[in-house]
Amino acid sequence: MDCVGFYQLSAFSYQLSYQLVSFSGEHLTRFSSNDSESWKLIADSFVYLIPMTKGRLEAFTDGVIAIFITVMVLEFKVPEGETWEALRPLVPVLLTYALSFVYLGIYWNNHHHMFHAAERINGKIMWANLNLLFWLSFTPFVTGWMGENHYAPVPTAAYGVVQLLAAIAYVILQTLLVAEHGPNSRFARALGSDTKGKVSMLLYVSAIVLAFVNQWFSDVCYVTVALIWLVPDRRFEVKDANSPT
Repeated sequence: MDCVGFYQLSAFSYQLSYQLVSFSGEHLTRFSSNDSESWKLIADSFVYLIPMTKGRLEAFTDGVIAIFITVMVLEFKVPEGETWEALRPLVPVLLTYALSFVYLGIYWNNHHHMFHAAERINGKIMWANLNLLFWLSFTPFVTGWMGENHYAPVPTAAYGVVQLLAAIAYVILQTLLVAEHGPNSRFARALGSDTKGKVSMLLYVSAIVLAFVNQWFSDVCYVTVALIWLVPDRRFEVKDANSPT
């Protein structure tokens, strides 16, 4: 066990002891196995002292992102015909699906790395995570809309709006995690300046504007963002590997 873990365990033991000793003398005198009020007070002490774990949040996020990918696949229409020409109308849809699949894979990968480094969460972080999933849930819709309309200006811009809002939601989630762990924590040092995140949001804004000039420029911006993040974000892993255990 490292020094941080030992300190947290010691602090937990001290707080628990303090809570138990804080009962009044009269209350301890009449304490018995049949005293439901006493047991309830002790149970409440445990509930407020034990930190919130991140396992259920990670599992829930994994499942929801998997559903988004499944929904996109189910949106495919079976071509009428048995030749390669029958697939030609589906090419824009397939390309958009591939792009969105990469985006969702990037979010899942980075989310996994980030929460691997996180030690604890709170209620605000849980709501911020739901906010991220809310904007990502629009991905199947804008994917189908842009693909079915062959990258028309409005659907192409809408795709960028959804990706921009999801990126902002991810930044909010990161910010709350840093606030929970502290600005000088290992987590904050691993996160760093998040240059790739800032560049990605700038490219999303550019893609939204360029969609009304030439949608192919927007597509280049979207593909560039995907290429930037295609290599998994290993900042947290590297920092953990270099940290003392």
